[in-house]
Amino acid sequence: MNLAEALQRVRTGPQGPEVGAFFDFDGTIVHGFSGVHFFRDRLLAGKVTASELAATMINGIRGTETEDDFERFVAIAFRAWRGHTEDELYEIGQRLFTSTIAGHLYPEAWQLLRAHQAAGHTVVIASSASRYQIQASADALGVDHILFTPLEVADGILTGRVNGKSLWRSGKAIASRLFIDDHGLDASSSYTYSNGGEDVEFLESTGNPTATNPDRTLERVARERDWPILRFRPRGTPGAKELVRTAAAYGGMFGSIWTGIGLGLINRNKKLALDSITNIGADVSLALGGIDVRVQGEANAFARRPAVFVFNHQSQLDPVILAKVLRHDFTGVTKKEMANDPVFGAFLRFVGATFVDRTDTGQAVAALGPVVDTLRSGTSVVIAPEGTRSLTPDIGRFKKGAFHIAMQAQVPIVPVVIRNAGEILWKHSTLMRSGTVDVAILEPIDVSDWTRADLPERIADLENLYRRTLADWPTE
Repeated sequence: MNLAEALQRVRTGPQGPEVGAFFDFDGTIVHGFSGVHFFRDRLLAGKVTASELAATMINGIRGTETEDDFERFVAIAFRAWRGHTEDELYEIGQRLFTSTIAGHLYPEAWQLLRAHQAAGHTVVIASSASRYQIQASADALGVDHILFTPLEVADGILTGRVNGKSLWRSGKAIASRLFIDDHGLDASSSYTYSNGGEDVEFLESTGNPTATNPDRTLERVARERDWPILRFRPRGTPGAKELVRTAAAYGGMFGSIWTGIGLGLINRNKKLALDSITNIGADVSLALGGIDVRVQGEANAFARRPAVFVFNHQSQLDPVILAKVLRHDFTGVTKKEMANDPVFGAFLRFVGATFVDRTDTGQAVAALGPVVDTLRSGTSVVIAPEGTRSLTPDIGRFKKGAFHIAMQAQVPIVPVVIRNAGEILWKHSTLMRSGTVDVAILEPIDVSDWTRADLPERIADLENLYRRTLADWPTE
């Protein structure tokens, strides 16, 4: 089964909250074992003693073939958390999600979760980890129900003991069946997703088990039982190949920028320089990075210009993608810090981008005045209305600036939806991966009848348009 088939199965299957969708966490929603990051954070903070570290590693090396092995392992691991408050551990979990774990989120898992949520299903994350390790991820994914290994708490402080049975092997299966009974779910119509051989019983708890990124044991069982097998692209730490590819891509971009500027100076023609940078620079940089760009609705990029092109922002790669797609006669509005960016700063200054101090609302509003003049002169403008790169493929709240500009200049809004750029170059990463970025350029939106009073509703509708597009990608 591929991802498209898995999504179609959800969209055409039974709908409503009586259908459950149970997702394992580590290896299924995120790449690898998230507990490593949580434990390392406490170790680096000097909060784990050498004896605790040794005991945990020794038990990990011994393996967890039986449930007794696993119970012994988690008893030692969670003992290190004794004396810490729940608030402290939630804070660590949130910080680690922001700095690391969000970058290990499988984009395919995000799409599956969104498909189940769009179908009105009751979505559940079931994990042997503690609540503190997965709560931030559940919040970011909009998942209200999580099943986890319970830890003993006294007056808001952890005792270092597990409070009952851990959710591993039979523990996870039992907890899932109890949840199905307690919430009146239809087990035969529900779904389970997991990657580990220890989760066979958990997968059996619903009528639609899917071996997701399966290990050898689970793959063998899945083939014996004719279960669907679904694989996601690995999200591990980039290596030497990615380092070389990133250096080549940045080198190509730098070379193209300065070559374009040189051509402009020699020929005293700034437009020639800009066209050289956007057309040649983007193509060279993306090619050296091993990145393909697939565009849907390309004609919409040129149907009505000038325009305000708005895009969802998840990656530093987005400006290069937009340069390839829009090609010519555009400039941008971006945060003032980008003026000194080592990769794009010179280019943005040369093309006349407007740099806005987001911490000073008054200055930001004043800075947008010349942008209206730019549009009226015939040059389009590109803006990320979220204001900053997002950690996940989710759409953040759109700010009003881009839409005020379009209304004042009386030019259309053109939505540009970018998919997978965050997978290629994540917010907190400096290394590119090869792959394909999808871009959907939607039909221009006439703003001639928009008013300040109805602007919040108009923006909310546009945010939802982006969400629908990402959830159900258009085809031509």
